[in-house]
Amino acid sequence: MNITLLSRFVVAAEELHFPRAAIALDIPLPSLYSSIDKLEDEVGHPLFTRDGARPELTEAGMLLLEEAREQLAAAPPVIKPVVPAGGKAKASKGKGRAPAVKGQPKPFKKRQGR
Repeated sequence: MNITLLSRFVVAAEELHFPRAAIALDIPLPSLYSSIDKLEDEVGHPLFTRDGARPELTEAGMLLLEEAREQLAAAPPVIKPVVPAGGKAKASKGKGRAPAVKGQPKPFKKRQGR
């Protein structure tokens, strides 16, 4: 089983409120629903009963919750890659000369005739 799916399931099972679990995980709510659906397909049993206003864990969900907590505790910690700050360096598009002095034409440039 995927560690990401298990961690999402554990947070949803502890909250027993999908929108709050999605906020805690910092993911969109449809992503949480699809993760739970994938996990239910993998297990082969429903993990939540979604009849009332508040979801409840099924027996399969309670068993998986214990197993998921053990697997998450045994898993190595997730190291997020460091994203460097700032953007891509841009090359100078100038011609490599000093700024034009006011009143003097650019060297080697022909003036436009009228």
